[in-house]
Amino acid sequence: MTNETSYGMFQSEPESPANGNSEAAPFSCPVSQTAQSFQPFSKIYLQDPYKFFKAARGVEPVFYSPEYNYWVVLKYEDIAAVYRDPETYSPVNARHPVTPICPAAARIRDQQNLAIEPSLVDEPSETHKHHRKIFGTAFTPRRVNQMNDRIRAIVDRYIDRFINDGRAELVSQLLYEVPALAIFLFLGASDEDAVFVKKLGSDRAIVNWGTPTETEQIAMMHGMGEHWKFTKDLVDRAIKKPGDNYLGDMARIHHDDPSLFTVNYLYNVMFLMQFAGHETTTQASANGIRHLLSDRAQWELLCAQPDLIENAVEEILRIDSSIFGWRRITTRETTLGGVDIPKGARILMMMGSGNHDEAVFPNGSKFDATRKNAKKHLGLGLGAHFCMGAPLARLEMRIILEQLTLRLPQIQLVDNQPWEYLPTLVFRGVQKLQVEWKVR
Repeated sequence: MTNETSYGMFQSEPESPANGNSEAAPFSCPVSQTAQSFQPFSKIYLQDPYKFFKAARGVEPVFYSPEYNYWVVLKYEDIAAVYRDPETYSPVNARHPVTPICPAAARIRDQQNLAIEPSLVDEPSETHKHHRKIFGTAFTPRRVNQMNDRIRAIVDRYIDRFINDGRAELVSQLLYEVPALAIFLFLGASDEDAVFVKKLGSDRAIVNWGTPTETEQIAMMHGMGEHWKFTKDLVDRAIKKPGDNYLGDMARIHHDDPSLFTVNYLYNVMFLMQFAGHETTTQASANGIRHLLSDRAQWELLCAQPDLIENAVEEILRIDSSIFGWRRITTRETTLGGVDIPKGARILMMMGSGNHDEAVFPNGSKFDATRKNAKKHLGLGLGAHFCMGAPLARLEMRIILEQLTLRLPQIQLVDNQPWEYLPTLVFRGVQKLQVEWKVR
């Protein structure tokens, strides 16, 4: 490791500054009341960050937080401007740990032979354009559509396990494993592999984007060694014998022209997809079902008019997306939302705030399955960094809602249950979702 900051995944240097930041806050501007109120790991904020977003958008939609060393961006159009200019707002810090890796975890990391390199979400714009075209082209409608019946069968199998119980905890009994099984089918791995990797990745969001303990960091780093070895084996088998799946398609592309990307780059993309392809869908589905069941009229509307479910998925991704923040770093001095920002500034785009911006989404805090512009949300990114796996995520969420509204239209939330959310800077997902219904 060098003494210079490396912004890759798991690459922060071991150190223990205040608030877990790996770099001292370099800007000495006065601390505003908005910045003082920004406490992204507090229980109040985690329960309802949208209250803070609404207040801050009205008085200081771009502000600097010296405590966390981020320029926080809250308005839709300003966030869109960041996404549309990757040359000025580089994505290289997107997966950089919020809390520096502790010395013990760093030693384990360095012993694991993790050949992590930037890939798709955090590589410079010039290589991103090249790789996105190759990997995005292989993400064909045919590949996604052939998953329809298989995902529906998985969802029904899981519902069958609890439909006669009259009660279920939907995250653990449905939403936790189903998206993992779906992405692994898409990649060409087994059900057993999906569950194995799901467990390995369950704490990665906290370790990379939260404030983990040293014990959590150490455990996660051991798991990443196992996950990396699994990913290499999976890719190596596909290189030798490509199957009829997305990974097989990428292996064939590599065989045809090895200059397009290295095998190690393919390792990294598969390593990324195995996490991003299921954790985000699990959390978005849980958030969305909570919103729908909290507004009984909206749930009953979908039960009566299932053709609205496709748009309801977009509204879920708008009102309470699983990725409600993301990060960038400036490559030059710039102005954003009328605020001058220096070179090297760390940017925190709060898409959850932009998705509630009344200038774009009237009555934005209200769930509306019929909302005309719901698909304009920022929950899947924008522009060159729009989520490549969006078609598969949308398909999974749509099928989950279709089968629940069809088979259990009478479900309702268990009263007075506590709501627990992941304590991270950018991921948001309710951890338990208790529902009940009358068994006929």
